[in-house]
Amino acid sequence: MSDNSLRDLRKPVPRAGDTSPKITFPCDYPIKVVGDAADDFAATVCQIVNRHDPSFDAAGIQVVPSRNGRFQSVRLTLRATGEVQIKALFDELKATGRVHMVV
Repeated sequence: MSDNSLRDLRKPVPRAGDTSPKITFPCDYPIKVVGDAADDFAATVCQIVNRHDPSFDAAGIQVVPSRNGRFQSVRLTLRATGEVQIKALFDELKATGRVHMVV
């Protein structure tokens, strides 16, 4: 057995198909929030994002209607400080009952 075949057992072996990206925090974190089209949908999303990132600037958001106009996607970038922040943000967005998907 050559030295090249040895591996450090303290480091996890990447699993086949594990393509989840590793994020270094803090970072600029783009998200897309999809929900039912409404005049106040983007404002609701921005209010929630602002609670999780007080430095969030809503001036940079993009609101894109679906082809049939039934849904809207709000695209924005926030300053992410960690996985706990991102999970709490996603949970609060989904808890509105108006958000169908956060990507």
